Amino acid sequence: MNLKILGSIAIVGGTAIGAGMLALPLATAALGVIPAFLLLVLVWGISAYTSLLMLEINLRAGVGDNVHAITGKTLGKVGQFIQGASFLSLLIALTAAYLSGGSSLLVLKAQALFGMQLDSQLAVILFTVFLGGFAAFGVAWIDKASRVLFSLMIGMLVLVVVFLLPEVDLSWFATQGRTTPAGDGNLTFWMAAIPVVFTSFGFHVCIATLVRYLDGDAVTLRKVLLIGSSIPLICYLLWLSATLGTLGGETVTGFNGSLSALISALQAIANSAIVSKCIGLFADLALITSFLGVTMSLFDFIAELTRARSTVFGRLQTWLITFVPPLLCALYYPDGFVTVLGFAAMPLVFMIIFLPVAMALGQRKQQMTGYQVSGGKPALMLTALLGVIIIAAQLAVAL
Repeated sequence: MNLKILGSIAIVGGTAIGAGMLALPLATAALGVIPAFLLLVLVWGISAYTSLLMLEINLRAGVGDNVHAITGKTLGKVGQFIQGASFLSLLIALTAAYLSGGSSLLVLKAQALFGMQLDSQLAVILFTVFLGGFAAFGVAWIDKASRVLFSLMIGMLVLVVVFLLPEVDLSWFATQGRTTPAGDGNLTFWMAAIPVVFTSFGFHVCIATLVRYLDGDAVTLRKVLLIGSSIPLICYLLWLSATLGTLGGETVTGFNGSLSALISALQAIANSAIVSKCIGLFADLALITSFLGVTMSLFDFIAELTRARSTVFGRLQTWLITFVPPLLCALYYPDGFVTVLGFAAMPLVFMIIFLPVAMALGQRKQQMTGYQVSGGKPALMLTALLGVIIIAAQLAVAL
């Protein structure tokens, strides 16, 4: 396996792994470890299938086209509008979620380092201004920063899991890990968990780029997507084992979605100051790397939509349009990290399930040759049905 393929696998895994990992214990704790594991594997299967479906669409539409162009070729202007609106909604929802999560970690840091109680709304504003300012610097700066920060994050993840796994209570897995009293027969907890888990496997935005990068080699691309998507699955399974296995499902459920409470509890069970710092640093890096990548994409998308000039005033205008809507959401929901992250599942369903299914059906009617994912029309219809279930789950929680 050459370096080009290994790099592509890393891109797929790295695109998925991020701040969504921090939300998984909070979202799935009420289910019990075994049901949470099964949900992760099921959602991974959906994500892997839809990635192969998007590979099929990309190869048949023509190597080199981006998602917007491919959607226009197969579904016309209406499809392009839905794709653009979904992409914009997804980025705004993710940015709002990361602002909420980042501000809660900032409050935690202010308390730990300076002994001061920072107001949560002030923390949201500070996080937006200082870290959000990187979006205006352009992709070159963010690319360099992200490579270093992501490498550090993976290193911290390995250390945290290695340090926490020996603390896992294996007897708890055997006796209580299958379910918790809060999760017994309660559909609400499943409805809350499904959208968050689905959002955590959202790596599909990089597929069109990888098709160009690997010159449309279907066999290699299929291998890259399957292996690359398996990396987040393994990381998530280990992370849930380390967090729920040490704290217990009932304890994590009692945090009511508070990211700072989860990190504080994990640091409290660490057997050394170094481990505690590693846990805190991992959480910071996971959120910051995701935040930088998402806000960079949102900033560029807004700049393209508004055709803003690359002047100081033009970039300031784009920055305000980019951050004011998610900032207002984060101010209104200062502890809404998990909740808002769940909302991101709805536009993501349109982007990686509904639109790809519609495009695949259109291409297959034309009897186009080339790579085709197995399963035929029944698999497409089942995938679309699962997409409806994911949206219904989030709407059930919201309403």
